[in-house]
Amino acid sequence: MPEVTAEKVPVENAIVVGVDGSEASVSALRWAVREARAVHARIVAVHAWEPTGAALAPYAPPSARPTVTEQRVSAAGLLADTIREALGPRIDGDVRAVDARAVVTQGPPVRVLLRHARGTRLLVLGRRAHGAFGLPPIGAVGRECLFHATVPVVAVPAPEPSPATPTSAPSWHGARLPCGGDRSGSFGPGAFAVLVLS
Repeated sequence: MPEVTAEKVPVENAIVVGVDGSEASVSALRWAVREARAVHARIVAVHAWEPTGAALAPYAPPSARPTVTEQRVSAAGLLADTIREALGPRIDGDVRAVDARAVVTQGPPVRVLLRHARGTRLLVLGRRAHGAFGLPPIGAVGRECLFHATVPVVAVPAPEPSPATPTSAPSWHGARLPCGGDRSGSFGPGAFAVLVLS
């Protein structure tokens, strides 16, 4: 099990994965591990969290308001549980094992992910399998990362539940799209996005 840390991990030869505990982020982490094994890179699983105190009603009892420390511990637990679900039990000496670091950082998810991804090989995010109500399958955090990232971004879909067939891992059937920069169409140097479509 990777150690959960609150510090920025060195980025050379790293693949950063945004983890929020969703099935999409589990799929993203699994995809990133396979990619890291293929290119001999390390994984940096990043979970961004923000204090929730302001979201509670002012008349909420103090016992309903978790402390910042409690929230940080909860965020670290969510990240550890997601990594455990994605990677399963890991046996020391397993040749398939990958170097993985878990990072919990307080702050807005887009800013945290872009800061940790700067200078890395890749930023990997989860996305819904299909958009609901005509909305795109990638959420607000993913869209902002696509607009502002200076590294390639891969959006991996959540598995679609199917009672008849087992869930398989997404495969590389994607489109290479420019990303980064601003909304006017100017893009960062060499940045692009790959949307994994199946």
